[in-house]
Amino acid sequence: MKASALAEALGARLDGNPDLDIRGVAPLERACGSDVSFLANPKYREAAGSSAAGAILVGTGDRLPGKTLLICDDPYVAFARALALFHPPRTFDPGVHPTAVVGAGCDIARDAHVGPLAVIGEGTRLGPRTVVEAGCVVGRGCVLGEDCHLYPRVVLYDGTELGDRVVLHAGVVVGSDGFGYAHEKGRHVKVPQVGNAVVESDVEIGANTAIDRGTLAETRIGAGTKIDNLVQIGHNVVTGPGCILVAQAGISGSTRLGRGVIFAGQSGAVGHIRIGNGVKVGAKSAVTKDLPDGAFVTGHPAQDHRAWLKERALCGRLEEMARRIKTLEEALARPKAED
Repeated sequence: MKASALAEALGARLDGNPDLDIRGVAPLERACGSDVSFLANPKYREAAGSSAAGAILVGTGDRLPGKTLLICDDPYVAFARALALFHPPRTFDPGVHPTAVVGAGCDIARDAHVGPLAVIGEGTRLGPRTVVEAGCVVGRGCVLGEDCHLYPRVVLYDGTELGDRVVLHAGVVVGSDGFGYAHEKGRHVKVPQVGNAVVESDVEIGANTAIDRGTLAETRIGAGTKIDNLVQIGHNVVTGPGCILVAQAGISGSTRLGRGVIFAGQSGAVGHIRIGNGVKVGAKSAVTKDLPDGAFVTGHPAQDHRAWLKERALCGRLEEMARRIKTLEEALARPKAED
């Protein structure tokens, strides 16, 4: 692809050789003359200047003398789109593999793909161009929209609903029983989980994440939400659109997340609380109460991020402060000299 064609495809302005042949995408330190790379962080400006990359995606205020530049509003977004151009997703032939098992009354689009040893339960619907890879189990009465992709060994329990363009990576489980028990005379009595799980359009869920079904109603993942590997979503949880849940985060039952909420790695929330729109939760933090729109919290229990930073700074001075207090106590304990 010529540099001029790449610039047009990415909506970038070209500064340099329009006929440069671009054959791939590579990081600055490994790129060669036929690669395009990107500069999104100013601390890598020196590396960009010495890079052998044939072309570099840069922001509107960046200049690198002697380099062919593709100038764009957001170099990292342009980099993502360039990768998609040079590495298009694998395609799958339509049809059902001979070793797959398909239950009665299923409605499978003619251009959908069902892979080897997959199981599709009775009455399930697969939308156009949806891919169910090898070894997946899709329960009875499930609904999968258009252009969904289930990687190997995904499990959807009965009644699970997926919107359009939902991507579930290997080992994801959606619709398993929520963790609900009543207690009677020292025994744990299981509360049947008879709701379902709904994953709205444009959601991507990482490997080995589990999303429980609702107890009576539904667990719902909002449109455009992105969930990392090894995340646990409890029963009756509802997330707003565009949330991000990073690896090993956990959301306890019946908690509600607003729009664009971010939970960093190994953070979590107790059950039955409300998290406002645009809230950010720092890594390893535990949210124990409702949070208003726009809050940024860190710690265990979670508190305002700036307050947490001040506390951490004080913790680093505790040893010095203890020595000073001891010195003061010793001075006060000494008898005063008589006048």
